[in-house]
Amino acid sequence: MISICLVFFFFLLLLSIISFLLSLNFLIFDYILMLEFQLININSCQILMTFLFDWMSLLFMSFVLFISSMVIYYSYSYMEGDLNMNRFIMLVCMFVLSMMLLIISPNLISILLGWDGLGLVSYCLVIYYQNVKSYNAGMITALSNRIGDVFLLLSIAWMMNYGGFNFYFYTEYMKSDKMFIIGLFIMIAAMTKSAQIPFSSWLPAAMAAPTPVSSLVHSSTLVTAGIYLLIRFNLALNYNCMMFMLFIGSMTMFMAGLGANFEYDLKKIIALSTLSQLGLMMSILSLGEYKLAFFHLLTHALFKALLFMCGGCMIHNLSNCQDIRFMGNLINLMPLTCSFFIISNMALCGLPFLSGFYSKDLILEVVSMNYLNIYIYLIFFISTGLTVSYTFRLIYYVIIGNYNHFSLHLISDNNNFIMLKGMSGLILFVIFGGSMLIWLMFPIPYFICLPFIMKMMVLFVIMIGSLMGYELSKLALGYSINSLNNLKKSLFFSSMWNMPYLSTFGMNYYPLILGNQIYMNMDQGWSEFIGAQNIYLNIKNTSMFLQFLYFNNLKIFMLLTVLWILFLIFI
Repeated sequence: MISICLVFFFFLLLLSIISFLLSLNFLIFDYILMLEFQLININSCQILMTFLFDWMSLLFMSFVLFISSMVIYYSYSYMEGDLNMNRFIMLVCMFVLSMMLLIISPNLISILLGWDGLGLVSYCLVIYYQNVKSYNAGMITALSNRIGDVFLLLSIAWMMNYGGFNFYFYTEYMKSDKMFIIGLFIMIAAMTKSAQIPFSSWLPAAMAAPTPVSSLVHSSTLVTAGIYLLIRFNLALNYNCMMFMLFIGSMTMFMAGLGANFEYDLKKIIALSTLSQLGLMMSILSLGEYKLAFFHLLTHALFKALLFMCGGCMIHNLSNCQDIRFMGNLINLMPLTCSFFIISNMALCGLPFLSGFYSKDLILEVVSMNYLNIYIYLIFFISTGLTVSYTFRLIYYVIIGNYNHFSLHLISDNNNFIMLKGMSGLILFVIFGGSMLIWLMFPIPYFICLPFIMKMMVLFVIMIGSLMGYELSKLALGYSINSLNNLKKSLFFSSMWNMPYLSTFGMNYYPLILGNQIYMNMDQGWSEFIGAQNIYLNIKNTSMFLQFLYFNNLKIFMLLTVLWILFLIFI
């Protein structure tokens, strides 16, 4: 067991370092490498396997590989004693392979290979712990992602018009009114994979997976595949698509930030925070700043993976309890894990000079400069405030508040030394990653010229949000708990605006009733009466009549003879 974890850890780490150095090389020399393998040729329509290596794909690959190597090392301790450890590691490696295929292909067919691989492996990982809840979560995950797969298949069919599937060459042309439909299809596919409204309910449900999986798959890589695809397609989206995407992204960002303030499950809070950041990336991407979206994608992957690892450490120590109301005072019990937790949370809030600050602050200042309307400006800043608010609420419940779990406990950093080593690999990048990336990616810095009040707006929002989070944490202490006094409102906000119900019961309830009606009235009703059953009855009655004739033929013959003689006499 130890060998397979360590082998894959070193292998992925080595690949990650090579990929990172190559991406630096490609970035400095502005170099792009394309490899094409022709698979099949049908009437001038070539089906190719294409690989595109440029600084963007190599950098994202190096980050994915680095996080996966750390997660595999972490799993060695976290999944200890699991009977199917080898299967788990193999699934994670299959996931990484699918992700690589998706990242380096500028070809819709080879993208579909990686895309479907992601969906399938994600399903296998969500149902890893086999119980009813996991099966339901896996089903809603798989079916939500199938919608995106169908749209990807439709766009492949539509690409037949070009005679080739390398979308990389046609992005400018796809903007035209005749061809915008491919951009639309890709946008819907990305919305399902990145869990935007109305497909959001699968992301918190997918938290049924083991924590290392949540850390790798549902925070940093799988959910950003949709954003990455849109970054590749950024020239193919026309104005109307962009506006629609901006609205959807901003609503997702707001909805997730609001929902996380009402949630008590540690993993779901972090999942909703992921959703909020995905909304932010989607919105800034639809304002045309694709490099900023990519930058935030990378920094977010780092601190969110670390946040999940810390959460997993806490859950592991509290004998698999995920409710934050049972936690508290963990800073005295597991100091190092809690310091990592606080640092990654601060990076999420955008505390100055941590990795999240460079991307988030830049995004908000660019939004302040590209003034669209008051709705966009307000929702960006309110969502940022909500992010800080649920973060401080989480810190209050987990780290500062009273310890509410078993009196007899063994909670310590010494139990999970290997997990801590896996986490300390990420912590340096969470602290220094943002500044490193901003020097690499933007050699010409953004010139931002704003009035003092707008410049300070970000810090002001962070202060207000942290105050609000602290106040929210204290609300649950009195006798009259406010969330119970406003039960309907808090249920509405905490269940992501009723989305999980709409995407489960809403999809199942009426079709099942309709199916039952059709079954009872048509299948067991009129079609039986007119069709099979009725024909059977008619044949049965006729054959019974004929049988009656055959059995009594002598009597009938005598009777008919007598009648004939009587008839003759009568004549």
